[in-house]
Amino acid sequence: MADIDSYIQRALDANPLREPLLRSVIKALHLPKGSRGLDAGCGIGLQTLLLAEAIGPKGHVTGLDLSSAFLHYAEELVKESDLAERISFQEGDLGSLGFDDDIFDWVWSADCVGYPAGDFLPLLRELRRVVKPGGMVVILAWTSQCLLPGYPLLEARLNATCSGFAPYVRSKQPELHFLRALRWFEEAGLEKAEAKTFVGDVQAPLSDDIRRALVSLFEMLWGVPQPEVSQMDWAKYQRLCRPGSPEFILNLSDYYAFFTYSMFKGKVPG
Repeated sequence: MADIDSYIQRALDANPLREPLLRSVIKALHLPKGSRGLDAGCGIGLQTLLLAEAIGPKGHVTGLDLSSAFLHYAEELVKESDLAERISFQEGDLGSLGFDDDIFDWVWSADCVGYPAGDFLPLLRELRRVVKPGGMVVILAWTSQCLLPGYPLLEARLNATCSGFAPYVRSKQPELHFLRALRWFEEAGLEKAEAKTFVGDVQAPLSDDIRRALVSLFEMLWGVPQPEVSQMDWAKYQRLCRPGSPEFILNLSDYYAFFTYSMFKGKVPG
């Protein structure tokens, strides 16, 4: 339960940072008004709400996740909005969707399918199966960040030695990494596969919400020391990234940072 509570809190903390960028991604998709979509791997439903907002009052979004705890939180979150009639949730596995063929106009999956590395093809084929001919499959994920302005070498070394993503990419073949998704879209029989990267950024003065999001992100990315990280780099990370430190980087009057999400989409032949 502690891990679930921690994930939920981290997702809530990160939302003020991520939401503006994700709104930009959704806007660029031009989802049809009144359409029916699937949010595959919806977590606590934050993006389900954005998708439902985009398709208007006659549309409907189904949020799907393996975790009943996440779905329970999502249902409570949606009840507090004015979008509840447009949203439903279902527990299920992305590898074996409990839906008939060709019932959704589009599928969206963020920070889930193939991220940061994995076996894309079976999942993409299953997502394609439930989308109508002419419909769209969209996956996206966080792909880079520059959060320690003035310390590019330290940030590069932390990414190489202390990254929270490391356990998920070790021993994976290059073609299984998320940024190689175009090949898998084609293998899954999706047409007009294309990729686009979106940039989100922040600058001082930072709101309390953004400061909290960045602190949570520091912890997620680099907060667990690994044997490979040097004592000098770990000490410098703590001085720069821990609130209360005299060198806390978010206190800089000229602080600026950015991060990227990369989106891949393809069309079901129609």
